[in-house]
Amino acid sequence: MEIKVIKPQDQALEQFDGGKIIAQKPIGFSGEGSVINRLGPLFYWGWGKSEGEGGIGLHPHQGFEILGYFIKGRGRHQDTLGTISEVGAGGVQVMQAGSGVHHAETLLEPSEAFQIWFEPHLSKAIKQTPTYSKYEHEDFPLNSESGVIVKTILGEHSPIKLVTDAKMYDVEIENGATYKYVLSPNRTLAGLSIRGNGGVIDELEVSFENKDFIILQSEIGEGFTIQPKGENLRMLLIEIPTEVDYPLYRKPR
Repeated sequence: MEIKVIKPQDQALEQFDGGKIIAQKPIGFSGEGSVINRLGPLFYWGWGKSEGEGGIGLHPHQGFEILGYFIKGRGRHQDTLGTISEVGAGGVQVMQAGSGVHHAETLLEPSEAFQIWFEPHLSKAIKQTPTYSKYEHEDFPLNSESGVIVKTILGEHSPIKLVTDAKMYDVEIENGATYKYVLSPNRTLAGLSIRGNGGVIDELEVSFENKDFIILQSEIGEGFTIQPKGENLRMLLIEIPTEVDYPLYRKPR
């Protein structure tokens, strides 16, 4: 098992709408300062926060599957498909950009949200009709056991069906509890600590802090344990294949 911890200073940071929205980017675009520019088909990961209303004007997307997940607050999505849609805390917006669509994003109040891009086979994806869907917190499977709450955003029993091979979980671990995860062969698990500090234990323990980005990879498939350190821990976890059998877009330098 290979475990990497990417500190905030090695992630990208960007401001939108004159600084009304500040985004930490564990996976950013080339030239933005993030040492990780992709993990397999996981193309982009932004963690945005606002103290009030702020927005990003109409801009284009094509091919990618783009997921917005709200931790708190409320956001509005508008696009050239004629969509005007709002989602609140725990909700998810999914845009499969297909042949192309323009959209605008607005955080309507103090908010915290993720925007994550997954890359399917682009030469096939751009032949598809673009779509938008939204889901509320209550639409997702929730499992609570032994001090651990796991919300499945992508994966078994999730209402979201992407073309890209990906799993995604919002995991809350009480201090003193542990969360065990089994990573299949040739898979990558990426995690962002959004509340609290913790450690990843396989044979040894690797510690991480709040805002750290953790990457775990295994060629043979292995289990490991995540545990908090001194306080409750909340992480967003995304599992993807380490490599895919289709060509991936090369980000310009």
